[in-house]
Amino acid sequence: MSFEDLKLAAPLLKAVAELGYTQPTPIQTKAIPHALTGADVLGCAQTGTGKTAAFALPILHRLMEIPAAAPGKIRVLVLSPTRELAAQIDESFRAYGRYTGLRFAVIFGGVNQNPQTDSLRKGVDVLVATPGRLLDLIEQRFVDLSGVQFLVLDEADRMLDMGFILDIRRIVALVPKARQTLFFSATMPPEIRRLADTILSRPVNVEAAPPATTAEKVNQSLYYVGGREKSILLAHLLSTLKYSRVLVFVKTKHGADRAVKQMRRWGISAEAIHGDKTQGARTRALENFKSLKTRILIATDIAARGLDIDDISHVINYDIPHEAETYVHRIGRTGRAGASGEAISFCSVEDFGSLSDIQRLVGRKIPELKANDPAYLERLQHPDRGVTPLPDLDEASEPVHAHRSRGARGQRARDRGPRRQRDARGHDSRDRDSRDRDFRDRGRDREAAPPSAPSDGGDRSEPLDRESAYESASLDFFKPQRPESSPRARAKAKALPPVKPAQGLPRRSQG
Repeated sequence: MSFEDLKLAAPLLKAVAELGYTQPTPIQTKAIPHALTGADVLGCAQTGTGKTAAFALPILHRLMEIPAAAPGKIRVLVLSPTRELAAQIDESFRAYGRYTGLRFAVIFGGVNQNPQTDSLRKGVDVLVATPGRLLDLIEQRFVDLSGVQFLVLDEADRMLDMGFILDIRRIVALVPKARQTLFFSATMPPEIRRLADTILSRPVNVEAAPPATTAEKVNQSLYYVGGREKSILLAHLLSTLKYSRVLVFVKTKHGADRAVKQMRRWGISAEAIHGDKTQGARTRALENFKSLKTRILIATDIAARGLDIDDISHVINYDIPHEAETYVHRIGRTGRAGASGEAISFCSVEDFGSLSDIQRLVGRKIPELKANDPAYLERLQHPDRGVTPLPDLDEASEPVHAHRSRGARGQRARDRGPRRQRDARGHDSRDRDSRDRDFRDRGRDREAAPPSAPSDGGDRSEPLDRESAYESASLDFFKPQRPESSPRARAKAKALPPVKPAQGLPRRSQG
């Protein structure tokens, strides 16, 4: 089947052909015909199967056929769990609808909201949003959902895991009931089923593959390694493997930053992406990864869903995830669109339970590899031998600013450029350093200068005694003042009457 067989509009077929799409994927073949009829769709497919086009193409087709109920109002609302996925969905809508004349916008937190509100004021047909920023702008009356005709929930299970269930219910309550809803998820746990039952109306169930199945062309392997040896094994693999891009997954944000510093210590360039990074730093890291400026990206599970990055040859699970489904989403970053890939996992003693759950879910035992390479054993014995460490920077692509706020105020401060650092008391470190440097220079000048001649004209051969000089200066400073000895001052003092204490009055308190 081809895209022409799906009976899409000519502008969409032209855009799809320019993007190099020749045949629809299984999820697109099954979902697009039902979506074109206006039915609600409940889709389940593994990561990397083309779910975005499965809901974007039929929605754009129907927007060209159905007139807008009110000009300028939002007609399509797409909810996404993460900022990166929201930006990617917006790019896909713009690519597919480049010849439709429709207007698109994306809103998410962590950045200045003014450009987003400016786009909303001009009128938007398709809005892609994360739940938090959307509710914020609704409360500020920048967003009106009364004209929504199409509602899409992408990666619904991920939104449920991130705690967006209450936000989703609030948003759905603001959308008209007379709408078409497309609901897509990589897994279908009972909680997702119950949520879908409250949102969808007689949906058509679509499955491109059984839930939580791994890609066929992904070669999975496993190393049993201790926790302290993981960084050495990772550095060895990154130094010996032939790869185009490597995506390394860790459990925690601190672990991602620590792994980047350890790799840089061994001369391996890498960048980190996680929730504590500013949106600008996260965007730059992804752009560098896509453009091959950086070939190694160390990430938390924020990057495990929906990121369409081509030609990732290796996925390394530095830390095995607690949930077995997360393992499927992680390794789904490689082997996309029929390509082959490698998935390597590091398993320590505390990960045995999670590994058993993963192997039970995928239905097979992951083959074990032995870390017995002589180069690895040599590096393990002498980790500091023969390395050229790179500069140890907190963020290789972002300067460290004094203002680290993630909101609009912090973004404006970052846009103005780096400021002078201040310590806890508010002192300017650069001014303080220059002041201390001046004092040190003056002290060196005084010590280097020859001793001054004494006032009596004699020759002073012994060096200046600093303690005696300080003592004499202190005595001179605290010496009581002598009374004036001039005749006029003595006459004035005699003319003043003596001061007598008051009689019969209570003594004034000294407090």
